[in-house]
Amino acid sequence: MTAKITLVGLGPGSRDALPAVNLEILKGAARLFLRTEVHPVVDWLKEQQIAFSSFDSYYEQGDSFDEVYRQIAEDVLTAAAQGPVVYAVPGHPLVAETTVDMIISRARKQGIDIDLVPAMSFLDELYAALQVDPIQGIQIVDGLQLDEHQLSPTLAVVVVQVYNRLVAADVKLSLMEVYPPEHPAVVVRAAGVPGRQRIENVQLYEIDRLDWLDHLTSLYIPGYSKAAKVTSRFPLDPLVDIMGQLRGEQGCPWDREQDHHTLTTYLLEETYEVLEAIQQENMYNICEELGDLLLQIVFHAQIARENGFFDINDVIDSICQKMIRRHPHVFGNIHVNNSDEVLVNWDKIKQGEKECGAEKRKSVLDGVPRGLPALLRAYKIQAKAARVGFDWPDYQGALDKVDEELVEWKEALAGGQREKIELEAGDMLFAVVNAARLSGVDPEAALTATVDKFIRRFSFIEKEAASKGTTLARMSLAEMDQLWEKAKNSEK
Repeated sequence: MTAKITLVGLGPGSRDALPAVNLEILKGAARLFLRTEVHPVVDWLKEQQIAFSSFDSYYEQGDSFDEVYRQIAEDVLTAAAQGPVVYAVPGHPLVAETTVDMIISRARKQGIDIDLVPAMSFLDELYAALQVDPIQGIQIVDGLQLDEHQLSPTLAVVVVQVYNRLVAADVKLSLMEVYPPEHPAVVVRAAGVPGRQRIENVQLYEIDRLDWLDHLTSLYIPGYSKAAKVTSRFPLDPLVDIMGQLRGEQGCPWDREQDHHTLTTYLLEETYEVLEAIQQENMYNICEELGDLLLQIVFHAQIARENGFFDINDVIDSICQKMIRRHPHVFGNIHVNNSDEVLVNWDKIKQGEKECGAEKRKSVLDGVPRGLPALLRAYKIQAKAARVGFDWPDYQGALDKVDEELVEWKEALAGGQREKIELEAGDMLFAVVNAARLSGVDPEAALTATVDKFIRRFSFIEKEAASKGTTLARMSLAEMDQLWEKAKNSEK
């Protein structure tokens, strides 16, 4: 006898939403199992003299939903090993039905045939009741496992299986980590079921105050409005269109030849030109250089779009979601006292994102690009270590470390061993960066300013030498040092 399980959807609850073919399968089943009798259409099935067994008793005995679902799946699979069975579930078998997922996964391994007979999902009725178009982007999450989901506040959310006020309270607390308490919410019970459908608009903090929640209740959270505005105030369409033309068949030959790798040099150059404009505090140049940098971003997005990976809208949407997700103290219900707590929160959220994704970071120091200038990389590495408590209590300890490293560097220089000298020089620089950080100074910015100052004073020496009809090569070090002091005094 062939081992076979027919998975049948009962629809959202109305008898009119139960397809005729599904009803015939239920009537003709030699062994019919229902996950639960607590569904509006089941009373009508009883009137049709359809015999079945249900697993409702497991819900009263089980310590957790996972345990209940595993036991149900086990019983259905055991029964199927002895001959064909029909297993019917509310809605569509593949929508929010954990037992179905378990059965399908294990049936394949056990050589049991699966036949799936769909029905309208409760989500279809929900969309109709709310008059929303899911193509605009909707996240569907399980209210019993909400902590496992990473929500994007820019997209609407449907929370299913909000069985009762206790579940609603847990859901509320989880959502208020992402949304403010006053964020709008729509509670929907028995969508599409005549005489039972109920819809109420509330604020998020109120959802567990409703006394009519039951097993047919879902929650709809619209996308965060602030996030939606971010992408619409200053559209990039004109620049994107220009780049599309440049890369098109009748476009620029040079632009068409470029790829992500050939553009890396230009991306780096434009970044440093922005930094230079900022150092000069020239607002016009900053504006212009930011435009050049933005062009590089659009260029990369266009190349990715042509290869079917992503486009500029995905780039903007991704960063909008990330910024909202990483600022729960602004867009959510988290309180912070100062910027240090913001950074600690930021790192925790960032680490959680990595653990949920394909890239799991093994160290708190991961994520600092190796391609950064060494000074900036040292600063960022030290700051990351400091956020988990590995740091001096103040700058004095770091200054003492500078003195210690200076002694070791001098000893290495006296020893004359090249490898040791290089190692101690690196330790010395690392210690100086740490001392600067703890004294509230950005070492990259400080060194950049010093380099600019050196160039400015050296140029003064060159000009003074030229005015005297000579060159630096013909001057003594003492003469150049005298002009250097003159340059210093002229800046005071």
